[in-house]
Amino acid sequence: MGEQQQVKFPQEIIDEYAALGVDLPALFSAGHLGTRMGVQIVEASPERVVGTMPVEGNTQPYGLLHGGASAVLAETLGSVGSMLHGGSSKIAVGVDLNCTHHRGVRSGLVTGVAGPVHRGRSTATYEIVISDEEGRRVCTARLTCLLRDVRPEDGDQAPATAG
Repeated sequence: MGEQQQVKFPQEIIDEYAALGVDLPALFSAGHLGTRMGVQIVEASPERVVGTMPVEGNTQPYGLLHGGASAVLAETLGSVGSMLHGGSSKIAVGVDLNCTHHRGVRSGLVTGVAGPVHRGRSTATYEIVISDEEGRRVCTARLTCLLRDVRPEDGDQAPATAG
């Protein structure tokens, strides 16, 4: 469950990070929490981020997908889109997340698709739709990220200083 598959990035984004000495596909992950929850990023660009997460291991006491797990998937996908929009000189920091849970899921895999609502210089907002394996909407979320400049104290956590 902790293995991260190869993510599909647009070539121009890979080239931007490569010019800074950063191997973006090797660097990229869903983070420690996302990895523990089995989040897999399938596709990533500023226009669209797609990821999956298993229901198993991410349920609440009634056996349904935990709403917090949906929130983790949504924030992961929206943050990735925001980070890619901001580019290598910015860090995306989530400042607002809301989730509406439409239906319960007991098994299988859920898929989230994040698309931009607003992409500015200082903030980015993404809508994330999470669906079950039958394509039924499970959750709709919206994430707004602050895009702040990379600082020296960000160290190895910042894309522009990694590598």
